[in-house]
Order: sequence, then C-alpha cells, then structure tokens
Amino acid sequence: MGRRRIYVDTSVIGGCFDAKFAGDSLKLIESARIGACILLISAITRRELLMAPPAVSAILHGLPQGAVEELRVSPEALELADKYLAARVIGAGMLADAQHIAIATINDADVLVSWNFKHIVNLLRVKGYNAVNVREGYRSLEIRTPREVNLDADRTKY
Repeated sequence: MGRRRIYVDTSVIGGCFDAKFAGDSLKLIESARIGACILLISAITRRELLMAPPAVSAILHGLPQGAVEELRVSPEALELADKYLAARVIGAGMLADAQHIAIATINDADVLVSWNFKHIVNLLRVKGYNAVNVREGYRSLEIRTPREVNLDADRTKY
C-alpha cells in the first residue's frame, strides 16, 4: 500500500504556530518530511497562504520534493462545491471551505484534515458533505483533525 494522501487545509499549516494545535500539526508536517505521507493542497490553499504570515507560508516550502502535491481545481470540483452550497451544507460565504472538500473528494484523498471545527470538522457538516458526495456518485470523504490521523500506526495490522 502506498503512502497516505492527506489533503490539508490552511488551518493545519497555520496550526503549526498555535499553542493548542502545534504539536499535532507539526507531527503531520514531519510525517510528510520523512515520506510517511503526501500532503495534498490546491490553488485554494496557496491563495489562502498568501494572506498568512510569512512563517506560515514557509512551512510547505521547507518540505522535500514529493512531500506535497498540488491538486488541480477542476470544473468538476467547483461544480461539486456548488452542490454543497445548494444543499445548504455550508453557506455561500464559506465557498473556499466547500472547495477544499470537493477538491479532496474529486481527487480521492485518503482523508482531509483541518482544525476548522465550524465549517469542516463538524459531524453535521461531514454528514452533509458525504450525503452530497454519495448522491453525486462519489465516495464518502474521511474528514478528521490532525490529532486523529495516526501516521505512526502500523497499517499492516488492520
């Protein structure tokens, strides 16, 4: 089995500088650095990082080649994000969050990780995103916090 493909939103990267989230965010970044996983991002992530402090933006630049894969923001992903809005899973003001979910879904990420508890890592919203995904012919997407993604576990035991 290959390396896990983990879509990270901007909150995970910014979490490296937040006392409450730094330990788990840094552990995930380190896992990518040593080749245990591939971090997936998109142009949405890059755009959000432009508004972040330089130290936050620099986190991804410090990773070796192959540790980060930038996914294309396809018309299919934008259409799926609009369907989350139409289903009222999330409000129009949070379009970028819907786009993160859609891009991860379309590109078969193993999991999307976030510290955004209001719009992403929220049981009711996760059920809503996945109801739309299944209705539209996609698989359900695992949505977790970095704390829940245990990259140290020996996956061959499962």
